[in-house]
Amino acid sequence: MGKASADEMILSYNDVVLRRSDLDILSGPYFLNDRIIEFYFSYLTACYPSEDILLIPPSIAFWIKMSLKFNQNLKDFVEPLNLSDKKLVIFPVNDNEDVDEAEGGSHWSLLAFERITNVFVHHDSISGELNRKHAKQIYKAVVPYMGTGSNGAYVECSDTPRQVNGYDCGLYVTAIARAICRWYESNEPKEGVWWLSAMKEQVTPCSVAEMRNEILVLITSLMENRGR
Repeated sequence: MGKASADEMILSYNDVVLRRSDLDILSGPYFLNDRIIEFYFSYLTACYPSEDILLIPPSIAFWIKMSLKFNQNLKDFVEPLNLSDKKLVIFPVNDNEDVDEAEGGSHWSLLAFERITNVFVHHDSISGELNRKHAKQIYKAVVPYMGTGSNGAYVECSDTPRQVNGYDCGLYVTAIARAICRWYESNEPKEGVWWLSAMKEQVTPCSVAEMRNEILVLITSLMENRGR
């Protein structure tokens, strides 16, 4: 496929623009890029339109993470996010550390903040050690803006479902994010990090493998609807 066709815009969904190359990523066993994760987070936001839930796009999460390295003041940057009003905030975590490398990095994980328990939970489908540094950078940068003081706890979740290959980490992020949103919108009690049981039930190697095609079908369906 030539460069021009790979860069062809195929769908504009909310503020996310998808290109032909994104379909190629979903069609094969490849590492998910920022655009696909941002698209799916935007889709989840549409599915669960609660004012209490906020799914942070990868680009925003990256700049939050890098703010400490460059001693940047985050106040003006995060104020529009209204973090102190949110009950559930989900951050995609990437190990890229090069601000000049667009869509860099080689591993995704997920950091979720839940207000009732005032806890940040890091879910890494390979090992907490791999992305722990990057998740903690986001945690340290945003905790002063959560409206909970600076005492929000950080927890590495050892019960996170593990991926069975070297390229599905981004799919685990999308699947875990969906499980957490479903849990929040369910009638289950919220006095604790109860999404752990929902996550174990809903996020398995089989269900994650199916998500690749599920997202692909979702995109093609939206493309067809826009074309009518």
